[in-house]
Amino acid sequence: MYLHEIRRVAIVGGSRIPFARSDGPYATASNQELLTAALNGLVERYGLRARGAVGEFVAGAVLKHSRDFNLARETVLGSALDPHTPAYDIQQACGTGLQAVIAAANKIALGAIDSAVAGGADTTSDAPLGVNDELRRLLLEARRAKSTGARLRALARVRPRHLVPDIPRNAEPRTGLSMGEHAAITARTWGVSREAQDELAATSHQRLAAAYERGFLDDLVVPFRGLARDQNLRPGSTTEKLAALKPVFGTDHENATMTAGNSTPLTDGAAVVLLASEEWARERGLDVLAYLTAYETAAVDYVDGDEGLLMAPAHAVPRMLERTGLGIGDFDLVEIHEAFASQVLATLAAWEEQGLAPVDRARLNVAGSSLATGHPFAATGARVVATLAKLLAERDAPGRGLVSVCAAGGQGVTAVLERS
Repeated sequence: MYLHEIRRVAIVGGSRIPFARSDGPYATASNQELLTAALNGLVERYGLRARGAVGEFVAGAVLKHSRDFNLARETVLGSALDPHTPAYDIQQACGTGLQAVIAAANKIALGAIDSAVAGGADTTSDAPLGVNDELRRLLLEARRAKSTGARLRALARVRPRHLVPDIPRNAEPRTGLSMGEHAAITARTWGVSREAQDELAATSHQRLAAAYERGFLDDLVVPFRGLARDQNLRPGSTTEKLAALKPVFGTDHENATMTAGNSTPLTDGAAVVLLASEEWARERGLDVLAYLTAYETAAVDYVDGDEGLLMAPAHAVPRMLERTGLGIGDFDLVEIHEAFASQVLATLAAWEEQGLAPVDRARLNVAGSSLATGHPFAATGARVVATLAKLLAERDAPGRGLVSVCAAGGQGVTAVLERS
C-alpha cells in the first residue's frame, strides 16, 4: 500500500432494518441474518454488486456465538455484495458501530481503499448460552486424559448442577452491576430528575414518529420479517403516560427515577453505512451526505474511581472540541446515544460543568434516538451516523453535527460530521 495525502471521507448513505424488541419478530434470526438484511438493502440502493465496488466491509457484534466466527466475512459471502470483498470484525461494546465507521474511514483517508461499508448487528433474543464452567473444565480434563480409564474418571465427576448453562447477563464483569444500575448511580450523583428523564424519552418517541411520518427514514430503513418500523416506537408517548411507570433500576434507594420507559429495551437489529472518497462517489453519480472530519475515544475509571460507567463521552467531547477548535455552538445538530435518559442528561450537565455551552434541545436527537428506536448494541453507531448525515444533507447548507456514544466498560466514542 502506498500512503497518499489525507483525503476527505464521505458518508454516502446508510441502511438498517427496523429494530425489534428482544424475543419478538427476530427471535430466531442470527446476527448474520440481521446484518445480511441491512447490507443487502445498501447493496441494492447504491448498486454495489459489481466486483470491486466496495473496498472492505467492517462490522461486529457484541453478543456473539462461536458460529459468528468471521462474522463480517461470512455476512459478505451470504449477501448480494461481491464475494471478493475483504471483511473483518471489530468490537467495542456499544461503540462497535461507530468504531467500525472510524476504522473504515481511516483506510479511505489514507488511500488504502476508495470505499467501504461499516456497521454492526446484535440480537439479544438469540444470545449465546455458555457451558457451565465446571463442566467445561471436566470435559477438557477428559479430552486431555491419556487413557480410557482416566477419561471415564473425569466424566464420572459430572453432576446435575454442571448441566445448568451460563446465561449472559447485562452486567459489568468488574462490578457485577447491570448497566442500568450503574446509570442509576450516575443519575443520583448528578441529581437527574424523573420528570426530566420522562420528558426526554417522550420527545424521542415523538420525534422518531414524526421522522417516519414525513418519509425521512424511507431510504434508510428496509423492511425485515414483517416489520417496516421500529417495534419499540410509541408515537403516543407523553410525559404523563411515562410518569405512571414504576422504577426498575436503583430501586434499593429512595426516590428511584429510572423506568422501562426512560431506559432502552433489549433490542435486535442491524445497521450499515456506505463510506467513500469524494472521487469514488462522484464517478458513480452519488451524492455526498456529509464528511467524517474528527473523532475521539475515551475511557473512565468506574471501578475504583468515582466516574460513572457511561460518562466517558463527558471527557471525549471536550477533548475533541479543544483539538478541533470547535465549541458546542458550532454544531447545528447533536446526536447523543440514549442508552438511558439519565445518561444523556448527566452527560449534558458534565459538558456544561467543564465549560461547554448548553446544548440547544431543539438540535438534540431531532429524529429520535435509542429510547424510541431501541439499541442493538453494535448497530447503534451506524444508525446514528447515517441518520445524522442525512439530517445534515437535507438542510441543503453547510452544517456540522456531533456524535456521542457511551459504551460498556466505561468507554465512549465521539465524532464530528460536516457538510460543506
